[in-house]
Amino acid sequence: MKALFVMAFATATAAAYAECPYPQAPTKIPDGATATLEDMVAGQKAVGEYQKAINDYTTCIDKELDDAIAKGGDKLKPDDKRKMQQVEAQKHNAAVDQLQAVADRFNEQVKVYKAKAADKKG
Repeated sequence: MKALFVMAFATATAAAYAECPYPQAPTKIPDGATATLEDMVAGQKAVGEYQKAINDYTTCIDKELDDAIAKGGDKLKPDDKRKMQQVEAQKHNAAVDQLQAVADRFNEQVKVYKAKAADKKG
């Protein structure tokens, strides 16, 4: 019976996480060496939208975890709860790491763009 509960709970948890779609990173970061100001502004907007989507995703998976733990109630073993928390933390951290990588790539291109603009002035 315990195995059946754990299996059913794991299936329900996996289904719940499916309700938190993983955001798609911007498909194109402008090349600062060739980009126009408009390209850079559009890139900044895309990165900002992606940041919001990642924040929404992490909020969603945090809530899903809390709901799953509450639903498990007293039947949920501490080890099962810990494992669920570890999986959620890995998903959360991976999303934040990917966001940071996108932001870093964009910021590098901003530096290239600014250097190009400074060269044109000087």
